[in-house]
Amino acid sequence: MSTLEIKDLHVSVKTEEGDKEILKGVNLTVNSGEVHAIMGPNGSGKSTLAYSIAGHPKYDVTSGTVTLDGVDILSMTVDQRARAGLFLAMQYPVEVPGVSVANFLRTAKTAIDGEAPKLRTWVKDVNEALERVTLDKEFAQRSVNEGFSGGEKKRHEIAQLELLNPKFAVLDETDSGLDIDALRVVSDGVNRYSTQGDRGVLLITHYTRILQYIKPDYVHVFVAGRLAESGGRELADQLEAEGYDKYVKAAAQA
Repeated sequence: MSTLEIKDLHVSVKTEEGDKEILKGVNLTVNSGEVHAIMGPNGSGKSTLAYSIAGHPKYDVTSGTVTLDGVDILSMTVDQRARAGLFLAMQYPVEVPGVSVANFLRTAKTAIDGEAPKLRTWVKDVNEALERVTLDKEFAQRSVNEGFSGGEKKRHEIAQLELLNPKFAVLDETDSGLDIDALRVVSDGVNRYSTQGDRGVLLITHYTRILQYIKPDYVHVFVAGRLAESGGRELADQLEAEGYDKYVKAAAQA
């Protein structure tokens, strides 16, 4: 069993007016085998949390800790965090012209495992992973995300998740921009990953629709850079019915 633990995390970004604090003391523990959903309005800091965990240089961690199995990951480079077992699915996956999906995936797998996968079995594994997310095998020869639709980019990230099989997956609004069919495909991929039993998921979303397919163990309301409330699946149903208004008002008065 593994544990991703966030303690009193404060994060700032630089603006024209100076440093602006985005995360204001986040505490959260995700154990392997658990699915945690973080829900909140735009601008609440959900994506900042995801990118801070992954090591994006734009975000300055001013205090607090993030540990994986007791080891400080904030002192690690981005690639070291990936090798330690972290995976980030981005809200807006970037295009990498000139680098094929096949080469990208094999390079990532080699970096994480410390040795290159056998080519014959790897080609088969990649084609099967693409097929599971309903992408034609020709995508393996295309440049990473170049010319992909929004749904194809998200499905490609789920193929990455399954092939790299990290300890913990941070999914930043993976459901944004997906039609109902793509949403089912993406959700099925996340479920295949999480039902291994020893993998943890931190799922960031605005909406409850993805939670119709991915059943969270815990739901957290994220407002104004903090976790405002935590509960089970029933909390997501409450948010669907009532929205975030009471949490936003409470944060403004605090």
